[in-house]
Parts: sequence; C-alpha cells; structure tokens
Amino acid sequence: MALVTGANRGIGFETARQLAAAGVRVLLSGRDREAVTAAAEELRGSGLPVEPLVLDVTDADSVRAAAAEVEREYGRLDVLVNNAAVRVEEYGRKPSEQPLEQWRRTFDTNLFAVVEVTRAFLPLLLRSPAGRVVNLSSLLGSVGTHGDPSSYAYSDMFKSLPAYSASKSALNSWTVHLAYELRDTPVKVNAVHPGYTRTGLNDGEGDLDVPDGARTGVAMALLGDDGPTGTYTHRGDTVPW
Repeated sequence: MALVTGANRGIGFETARQLAAAGVRVLLSGRDREAVTAAAEELRGSGLPVEPLVLDVTDADSVRAAAAEVEREYGRLDVLVNNAAVRVEEYGRKPSEQPLEQWRRTFDTNLFAVVEVTRAFLPLLLRSPAGRVVNLSSLLGSVGTHGDPSSYAYSDMFKSLPAYSASKSALNSWTVHLAYELRDTPVKVNAVHPGYTRTGLNDGEGDLDVPDGARTGVAMALLGDDGPTGTYTHRGDTVPW
C-alpha cells in the first residue's frame, strides 16, 4: 500500500499511476475531495488499483484523520511519497525582495507539512516489512548546484525562488536525519530530484514531460532491500547537497 500526497495532478498523479501500474495499491491523496475522487476514478477506469484519500498536509486534524483511516482500513503503509509542494514566489524579484509571508507559506507546505505527515504515518510504515519514504525535492534544494556557475540554477530566474530553494534544502536535511534514525529498521528514506518537469508548479516550463519527472520517485518507492537510504538522487545519479 502506497500513499502519494498532492496526487490529483502533475507529478503526484503520474507517480500514483506508475506505482499502480507496477501492481502497488495506491492511496491518491489531496485536500480537495472532488478533485481527488475524480483523479482516482480516472485511474481506476484504466483498471489500476487506486483509492482516493482526502488529506490536507497543512491541516493537523486532516493529517491525523487520514492516518487513522489508513490504519483502520489497511493496518499498515508500505510507501509514503511526500509530493505535495508549493511555489508562491514571483519570478523576477531579487532574493531580498521576496516577502517574508511567502517564506512562511512555502515552509509550511514544503517542510513542516512533510515532517507532520511523515511522523503521523511512521508507525504504519514501521509495520511494513519494507517501508519506503520518498521526499520530492528539487535540484534547487542543492546548495552546491546553486553555487555552480555552470548550472541552470545559477541564474536570475532561479535565484528569485529563495524560499522554495531553501525549503527543499531543509527537506533534504530532514531526509538525512530521518534516514539515520531509521537506519536499523527496514524503512528507507530518500530524497529525489524529479528533473525540471513541465508542470503547473513551473508554469508549464521544463525539460521533461511529467511521466519522465515521476520516474525517479517511483524507482525509489520500489527500492529493493539492498537499496540505499539517506540519499539525494536523480535517475540513479547522486545530486550534490
């Protein structure tokens, strides 16, 4: 049983599709009941084992209710894909010009919500013989890449997303800390860079189609017992912290 957050569209939806196509039963979650139900029905119409789950990752009551529902209905969770994220900053502003409120909104979803959701579902993941946590990060979370003049992140465009970038850097740190805590358990925790994918988050810009953008996360969700933990990768390659 896998749970994908923010899965009614974009990379989350495609991640749910690919996991279900691999034979994994998937809980497709999001905060809008109508949108989540419609997305799940679309995949179920293709014969895929997908169920809708209402989960607003920024609402503590919603997180607790979703965890209780999964425990009641399924008893455990094998895969948690923390996909839900926001980008609220405006391209074109300098880093120091981005309002503090945008920093708070960004961290609320991209970091604090991930921590809360993971903590809520961790007891169910520990009941799995092979639990997996996949955190959808970004190349913009790579401090090393941001400092590399040869990288596309070294540009006015991407330096105008300081809160988004910093939230993903913090997500990477959370990944490493949780992986250390769970190092002696069957649960593996990894961060992935999906690639610069054409989604609404990127205003339709990008180098990859959504199916390609989902593949790295799906691969880490299906990681074997001999796979790594505490890593930050893209298509099998290590991304610099």
